[in-house]
Amino acid sequence: MKKALVISGGGSKGAFAGGVAQYLMKNEGKEYDLFLGTSTGSLMVSHLAMGMLDELKKLYTNVNQETIFSNNPFKIKKVAGEKVISINHLNTFWNFLNGRKTFGESKNLRSLIKRNVTKEMYQTIKEANKEVVVTVSNLTANQIEYKSINDCSYEDFCDWIWGSCNYVPFMSLLEKNHCQYADGGFGSLVPIREAILRGATEIDAIILETEVSQINRLHAKNPFSLLFDVFDFMLVHVERHNITIGKLAAANKNVKLNLYYTPTVLTTNSLVFDKHLMRKWWQSGFDYAQSKDKDKMSEFRPDVLTDKEIEDCAEDAVNLNINN
Repeated sequence: MKKALVISGGGSKGAFAGGVAQYLMKNEGKEYDLFLGTSTGSLMVSHLAMGMLDELKKLYTNVNQETIFSNNPFKIKKVAGEKVISINHLNTFWNFLNGRKTFGESKNLRSLIKRNVTKEMYQTIKEANKEVVVTVSNLTANQIEYKSINDCSYEDFCDWIWGSCNYVPFMSLLEKNHCQYADGGFGSLVPIREAILRGATEIDAIILETEVSQINRLHAKNPFSLLFDVFDFMLVHVERHNITIGKLAAANKNVKLNLYYTPTVLTTNSLVFDKHLMRKWWQSGFDYAQSKDKDKMSEFRPDVLTDKEIEDCAEDAVNLNINN
């Protein structure tokens, strides 16, 4: 039996996934053979493969904007107790003046990855026969790519983690092997199907969104907030498509699939890194996993999908040839 842990994208909400993973691995004693992550999930999977949960918690509960951005395109201010994002015109102009292709730069995140995913960890994971896979979007080839630690050098693997986390155009664009790469969540936010294709027979998938939409967004106030709204709209539908295809593939292959959603909306902007909130989210994830009714986790729940979505995804499943 091959067990897999899949972690979706979600930026700062990754702290919630850390709490869920801590409960599953430490309290329930679960061991996994395959770790597959997208975006923030890709940043977590190396530590999880090593069982380094305390180190991962320290990492996720001590970050801030400066930890991630070398040139932050945002201004964050509090309005009526809530954090509101606006454009940092000076930083954005500076990026354009220097011929950069994005509004901001996330080189500090690249340094953070090198400090926390060490060569020793890389070698130990390979020797332990654990498979760690990260998802990236190849914008040049217009396809999703899955990068396994077993197929990469240490430097390349760090690059792929960084590329998977880079939410362009707000963060850096990874240019590698004559291609441009960005956040894996743009095409595969919840890579359940890839875990099945890699032989998983039981999957725990942590999804950093609520199971059903719980908010109506306020009208956009500036170009950045409009871009965020557009991206969020697209990613919500990518996520639902990924999950439905994953459920269909799991049912077809008789794979046990356990889904862990966030019970409430954690944030409407996952590029705001507030260490105090992230500490709360970590504990919230732990508590949620502890109380989760396992009998309902893999239930198909057609009531949260429209008939049209079910028909479309069933057709997609056939087109994707999930029987093979």
